[in-house]
Amino acid sequence: MLRRRGRVSLALLLSPRRELARKATAEALGTAFLVAVVVGSGIMAQRLSPNETGLQLLENSTATGAGLVALILAFGPVSGAHFNPVVTLADRLLGGVNNLEAAVYVLAQVIGACIGCIVANIMFSLAAVNVSTHTRSGAGLWLGEVVATMGLILVILGVVRSDRAHYAPFAVGAYIAAAYWFTSSTSFANPAVTIARTLSNTFAGIAPSSVPAFVVAQIGGALLAVGLALVLFPHLPADAVVVAHQEAGADQ
Repeated sequence: MLRRRGRVSLALLLSPRRELARKATAEALGTAFLVAVVVGSGIMAQRLSPNETGLQLLENSTATGAGLVALILAFGPVSGAHFNPVVTLADRLLGGVNNLEAAVYVLAQVIGACIGCIVANIMFSLAAVNVSTHTRSGAGLWLGEVVATMGLILVILGVVRSDRAHYAPFAVGAYIAAAYWFTSSTSFANPAVTIARTLSNTFAGIAPSSVPAFVVAQIGGALLAVGLALVLFPHLPADAVVVAHQEAGADQ
């Protein structure tokens, strides 16, 4: 009897850890695929349309928007499909995840993003790690990242608040595809993706020296968005960011 109780207690102890590991795996895989889409389509665009920057951006933005829709639909019911530390930050501030979950999510996202970039490089016969020399700096670009990130979080929270969470994958994909064009920075809006893109000296790359200012701008944009959301959407459900987690009763 004591042995049986011990087994039950151990199972109860391990269950939350297994669930968190499952979610972290979804976040790592989803972010890896997202970066592979961003970097891979950027490399392909550069090769298909040399000297045509506008066409390259169109190809890159279309692939990224479509990829996001597919990935959020696939992984959303498991982890909420954050794929982005600032989305996790917003979820934490609104009470959707606790400190441990947020930390594990962010670590999984950064690791997954870097793996995705390396895989994209290798797929196109480039060095696995090819540090970018593409400097992206200046007040206009930093403001672009604030705007891009603030808009992304507001789109997510606005769609969820209006009880249309099932449209979130399409809203997020459409917004990111559009933000490639209307923001000066081409809308990185994601610290994990920003870090990973330093590993590819291609159309999608960013120099490591440009990363800190981009990340600060992204966090600032996310905080502004959460503040606005608390005013605009006071009854926002805490457990529904991007796609409601499976255990919350939503299997989008």
